Parts: sequence; structure tokens; C-alpha cells
Amino acid sequence: MPIRLYNTLTRKKEIFKPIKKNRVGFYACGPTVYMYAHIGNFRTYIFEDILRRVFEYNNFAITHVMNFTDVGHLVSDEDTGEDKMEKGAKRDGKTAKEIANFYIAAFKKDAQALNIKKPAIYARATKHIKEQINLVKILEKKGFTYKIYDGIYFDTSKLKDYGKLAQLKQEGLKAGARVAKVVGKKHPTDFALWKFTPAGVKRQQEWQSPWGIGFPGWHLECSAMSQKYLGKQFDIHAGAIDLIPIHHTNEIAQSEAAYGKNPARYWVHGEFLLVDGEKMSKSAGGFTKIDDLAKAFSALAYRYLTLTAHYRSQMNLTWESLEAAQIALNNLYQKIRDLDNMVSPLPWRVKKIGQTFRLTNKKTNEILKKIEKYNESFIEAINDDLDMPKAIAILWQVVGDETLWPDAKKNLLFKFDRVLGLRLNEVQPVAVPRKIKKFIKEREKFRQQKQWIKADMARAQIEQAGWTLEDTPQGPKVIEKRIKIQ
Repeated sequence: MPIRLYNTLTRKKEIFKPIKKNRVGFYACGPTVYMYAHIGNFRTYIFEDILRRVFEYNNFAITHVMNFTDVGHLVSDEDTGEDKMEKGAKRDGKTAKEIANFYIAAFKKDAQALNIKKPAIYARATKHIKEQINLVKILEKKGFTYKIYDGIYFDTSKLKDYGKLAQLKQEGLKAGARVAKVVGKKHPTDFALWKFTPAGVKRQQEWQSPWGIGFPGWHLECSAMSQKYLGKQFDIHAGAIDLIPIHHTNEIAQSEAAYGKNPARYWVHGEFLLVDGEKMSKSAGGFTKIDDLAKAFSALAYRYLTLTAHYRSQMNLTWESLEAAQIALNNLYQKIRDLDNMVSPLPWRVKKIGQTFRLTNKKTNEILKKIEKYNESFIEAINDDLDMPKAIAILWQVVGDETLWPDAKKNLLFKFDRVLGLRLNEVQPVAVPRKIKKFIKEREKFRQQKQWIKADMARAQIEQAGWTLEDTPQGPKVIEKRIKIQ
């Protein structure tokens, strides 16, 4: 079953065809490490993790590269203003290298909590200055650069189709329409490849170059590092939609000018996360970290919530929606625990041979066909441009299907979780604490005596201790409000 992805470059879904058979070169733009990544950023990184997992589920070998921007990203997209790393260093009272190390460690910790797989390569901009300088040399030799007072710039007029990713029309752009006019800059869309350190200023991070002491422009790092690790052209470049009009547009421009090819064949972008209808902003100080959520919810509840919306759809997070996601995830974990206590019936003797089954009777045959249908539906959903809402719906269909054997059901759920990443196979059995059992017993006694107030008080104590009580035909049942995965 082919994988179809929405390609921003063509504005349509396309069947994925790799450059090399059964292999995928995948570059994803990572964070600028001057501050914590917020939950909006992590919606993008979860979507990129799902993208990777879908290819692995389809038996592709994938080389995943993610960059850390630790120099050159200015506070303005206008090639002006302070370097975010230098600004962050002043704010925290540390060196630029120290804050980079600190926020990279924080990013990795949050990514682990969200069960985001580690890339094959984490590439730091400051570790690839030589490669970036060499790329500017290539562009200079090919006539795509010019020098002004504050740096070396890329001449976008030399490319006839500049801006095709964002569908920009150069002739319609005026200074200030997308980027402000820098004195000496030839065109409003031209961008810095190498910025000079101003006279009389000593930056924390600066390097010697053929053009003078300075630092690389923001866009340069991704072209240099992706080319080093994945080649002049690779399969997929991913990121958030705000990177389309400037960063990714300029990345394409300099890569095509240098190497004669668009660096990626498929450009895949995720939409924004809103919180109560508002976009988060680091510069304005209004953002929520994974640790902030962890005070009331599990990180995996946030991951679950992101799976309920398509990655190309804007998503609005409310605390009510996050609470509902936590409840759904707890219920899912509890179902796994319940399945652990069930035994698949005999005499449906089923012998597993690899990934196939030997059929032994008509009923077994019917159930195995149903299992295969679930498998097909799931892969059809994930291969259709990562339709995770549909995949989640199929997951719950399996959970609710009482005709499936417990073992088969659990195996299906674990298999699907290779893509979902909810750590279902790590759910452990748990014993109900003695004090909770005591409260349950007391509540049942009070109910029989029709002492409803005391019964409600016992229930409240159960709830306060972190458990939810359900009355079932088989008697009272308690579930942890927040099931922890060890």
C-alpha cells in the first residue's frame, strides 16, 4: 500500500517514491536553543516523529537528521537585530555555549517524555561552520552573492523561480512587504549568508572567514548540514508552516544555486497549535512548557491529544480537551491491564508462524480475517498523509471489539502503537492499595445502609487519592486517574 504525502511544493498529495529503494533521507528543522521549546513546537516534533514511524512501519530504513540552531538566528527575519543566542545568554547570565547545552538537554528530556524517537544525527550549527563557509564560497564562485557593509548576501533575482515553495511573486514584493530594507541590499527578498561582526563589538560566537570575522546567516546551516549527511538531494524535509515563506524558501534558493537541485523532493509542514484560541509566543513570554503540563497531566496525554487532529489542521488546545485526552489514555491503559487478566479461549488452537496463522476452524478463520481487516484499515489510514484521527478511531474499534481474542487484541494494539508511540507495551499491572480497598468497602456498606452522604464522602476520598470509581454490574471498580508508565 503506497504512502501518500501532501507536498507543500506542489500543493497536492503525492505517492511517495524514494530516491533509493526502501530508504528515506529525512531532514527536520529543530529548535533554536536560546529558550525552552514550548508545547506548540512539540506538536511539530510529534508530527515529525509520527512521519518517521510511519515509514518504519512500512519497512523503510530511515536516516533522520535534526538540527539545533545555536548561532545566527536573529530576533528579526529582516537580517537585523540581535542574535537570539547572544540575547538569551545575557538574559540567563551565561555564555551562549552554556545556554545552548542547557536548552538542548531540556529539549531531549521533553522529547523523551513525549516518546519522540531520537534522530540518527543531531547536528549543531556551531559544529558545522566550515561546511557553511564552503557553501558560501560555492555560491560566490557561481555569482549568486554580493557584499555590503554588514555581510555577504544572496541575490534572489538570479533565480527565476525564487519563492516557489511559498508561491511568492518577486515582482510584487516591495521593501517591507516581507522583509525590511537593509541599506545596500539589492532586493527585499535577498538574505544574509554571512554576517560581519560590527566594528567595536566582540561577539561570544564569531569566526574567521574569507570575507571577515562574523557568523553564518540562519538559513545557511540547514543547506550545509543536510547536504553533508543526506546528500545534495534527499527525500523529505519537514517543519512547521511558519518556516515556509522565509527559512525554507531561502534554503531551497541557496541549495539549488549551489548544487543545481531542490534539496528535498517532498516538503511536509505541520500546522500551528493554539491554546484557548491564541498562538503562543516566546518573544512575548506567553508559552507553555511540557513541564508545565506535567503538573496535572502526563506528557503522553498531550501526545495522544495531538493525534486526534490531522497534522495539517490547526489545533486548539484547551484544558478541557487535555483532561479528556488524559481520561482516554487512562482508559486505554486500563484496557491493556484488563486484557492481561484474560485468556484466549480454546480449542481455537492457533499456531503462529512468523506473521501468519494456521487456520484450524471456521470461527478462527473469521476472526483472523477480521484481524487482517483491522491491519489493512490502520495502514491505509496512516499511509494516507498520516491520517492519525482515523488511526485512533480504528484503535478504539479494536478495543471495543468483543469478538477478538484477548491475545490477538493486545497484539493488534501493540502493533499500532509502533506508530502511535503511546507506550502501550509498557503498561504494568497494579495492585489496588489497601486504603483504597478500605474506602470501597466502607462506601458499599454506607450505600447498603442508605447513608448517602457518608457514601459520597468515601467516594471523594477515593477520588482525592488519584482513583476513579465506576459502579459496574460486577461491582465497584477503580481506575487510576493518571496511570504512569515506568
